[in-house]
Amino acid sequence: MNFQRGRTREEPEINLIPMIDVLLVILIFMMVTTSYAKFSELKINLPQAGGEPAASEVKPVNVSIDASEHYAINDGTIRYGGVAALAAEIKKAAGTQTDPVIVINADAKTPHQAVINVMEAAREAGFGRITFATQNEAK
Repeated sequence: MNFQRGRTREEPEINLIPMIDVLLVILIFMMVTTSYAKFSELKINLPQAGGEPAASEVKPVNVSIDASEHYAINDGTIRYGGVAALAAEIKKAAGTQTDPVIVINADAKTPHQAVINVMEAAREAGFGRITFATQNEAK
């Protein structure tokens, strides 16, 4: 027995208006809670890394390189005249120390070859303890 002969079935429909309202509320919430950080400009922008500073009794030799490949050893600028000349400058800065720590302060935009030049000069000078200066990540 079919009692529903004359009755037509209604098609179900999905109302999108409430879903759009929820998405707009989420979008507004995200826009309001997002924080925008403004970074200050530095002469040397060091790469970032975490870790504890090493306790050392040896006075380090700081070799700085900026983005345009200008070199400085212990805050005294030098002219790059090749790896051998740089090795002699590093030996002179080390003084009587037999195995000082060479700290490379390279700008984040410094060409890779400039950092390799300092590492090669330290090797030629007979110094094997090389480290890189970084800045802590912004939290």
